[in-house]
Amino acid sequence: MILEIQGLRALAVLLVVAFHAGFISGGYVGVDIFYVISGYLITGLLLREFDRTGTISFRAFYARRLKRLLPSSFIVLGSTAIVGFIFMPSSTRTSLGRDVMAGALYVSNYLFAWWQNDYQNLGATPSPVIHFWSLAVEEQFYLLWPLFIYVLVKRGKRTQLFSWIATITAISFVVSLFMTSRYPIWAFYSLPSRAWELGTGALILLGPVRKLSGKFLVLICLGGLIISSTLFNSNTAFPGTAALLPVLSVAGILYSVHCASGTPRSIEWILRSRLAQWLGAISYPAYLWHWPVLVLPIAILGRQLTLFEKIFAIALTFLLSGFTHRYIEEHFRRASYKPSRIYLASAMATLVSITLGVGIYSASATSIHISSATGTTTFSLANITQKPAIYADGCQIDKGVTVSGPCEYGDLHSSKTWVLFGDSHAAQWFPTLNEIASSHRIRLIVLTKSSCPSVSVTLADRGGFKNAPCATWRTNSIARINRTHPDIVFVSSFHHYLPPQGISNERQWWNDGETKLKNLLISSHSRVISISDTPLPNSDIPVCLSSKTLSSCFAKISPSTSWVPSIDVINPNPWFCSTTCPAVLDGIVVYRDTTHMSVSFAQHLVAPLTSTLISMGVATS
Repeated sequence: MILEIQGLRALAVLLVVAFHAGFISGGYVGVDIFYVISGYLITGLLLREFDRTGTISFRAFYARRLKRLLPSSFIVLGSTAIVGFIFMPSSTRTSLGRDVMAGALYVSNYLFAWWQNDYQNLGATPSPVIHFWSLAVEEQFYLLWPLFIYVLVKRGKRTQLFSWIATITAISFVVSLFMTSRYPIWAFYSLPSRAWELGTGALILLGPVRKLSGKFLVLICLGGLIISSTLFNSNTAFPGTAALLPVLSVAGILYSVHCASGTPRSIEWILRSRLAQWLGAISYPAYLWHWPVLVLPIAILGRQLTLFEKIFAIALTFLLSGFTHRYIEEHFRRASYKPSRIYLASAMATLVSITLGVGIYSASATSIHISSATGTTTFSLANITQKPAIYADGCQIDKGVTVSGPCEYGDLHSSKTWVLFGDSHAAQWFPTLNEIASSHRIRLIVLTKSSCPSVSVTLADRGGFKNAPCATWRTNSIARINRTHPDIVFVSSFHHYLPPQGISNERQWWNDGETKLKNLLISSHSRVISISDTPLPNSDIPVCLSSKTLSSCFAKISPSTSWVPSIDVINPNPWFCSTTCPAVLDGIVVYRDTTHMSVSFAQHLVAPLTSTLISMGVATS
């Protein structure tokens, strides 16, 4: 093993751990370091075998990969599943069991891409095995790459190998650019958009060996890694062009090592130090352990970790990693097993993991039992987490969609029309307004889109959310409202969006957006009524109720808006709160998740909202 490569592995795992602990904003580039190293090492291993034997033994190759990777991942995945089953709220077992099965089958990258693409999940506690996504990408690469190398070298195209790999790498990079701009979450998790990073490592091995100023190159590349790990953050469009900096930086260091050009003594001393070599040796189990050690306590405690708790979790991570490396990795590395035995043991380990996942999934709670002074009340979890009907109807639109469908409810032939316009915090009022509209023979048009407020503000891009399609949808919706000339436009929005960088006065930013919205709706001749945001829960309420006391689950009042004089305001906070904002009110669970009220409570608010609208002259008794 080249000592500098082991040192780079140490750097990679430290960056990832520091990122997930919240100490640096761009430490996720550690995964990219691992990818480039993997491409370099695996390609070299395959070519050396072909040069030595004249062929590539797929049976032996896959057996070596399984023996190297599966034992540690099986131990960590199984331990996480068992601890999660015992200590996490029973209402989370469906997702935990599903995630364990996906991790065991090395398809978790696509599961988590799908899951995170749902805007409703942006604020949810992440899975304790979500980090298995990067292992899935590597395993998928290992499945295909030997076949690709074998076909080329067996056909006598060894001299063209660099060109072929360069072509594949370039195609993958173009795919990465396209997907990052259009489908950012899929770009982050998918093999096609990540393969170029592993291909870059392979190109280092096959490129011309030249003497160069290695010391200067290494310093520049280390600077690139420092810049990317400290200046990048969750809003950085990644991988895309941003990934070029960490990928080319680690590639430059590897190239310098490959060409034996030398590194600065201080850098060489750090990368070759005993600590760096130990961290590099345990980097794989450290990557496996760090995430569940950091996340399981958050899921169990229902809060973020303190600084001391994070430091303790990191120390525990390296302790567990040291034991795993010594007693699991090293044991299997030294042991000599026939490939057939490795395949059998791997199949059994996978089957055990899948069975464990199925068992956890099957044991998920279907109800919540809440104890109080008057006794125990049981609530159906499915009823609590039910979403308004417009989700199933396709009228609560999500990512990428810029035009709402017809989405008409109530009395479709009425001469009186209301519009509900806004994000999912407007959509949560649909059960209430739909019942009122139906009983008063009013047509109700729904124009709602997840994470896209009716207020004309620019939002920061985050994860799968992009402001551009949101702004286009808002423009199209306002144009439809102006063509329709409804009697009332009800607007409502989540009030805790983060403004783009450079905005210092959030209230003014939101106020300007409301003023712009009102001006854009002038030609509709509609009365605009703003329903202020509902109280914000302190956690996922169904999860909280299934694992804690009723008094531990509550919400805090959201500010009442609007500040635009010509917009009428309905403040719903008194319907949710008195001195506190409880999770259960009048025998109904108030919230279905971390931010939205339940359908049952929305229906419960028909009477108070009707009374308010009558007092405003909007509805008749």
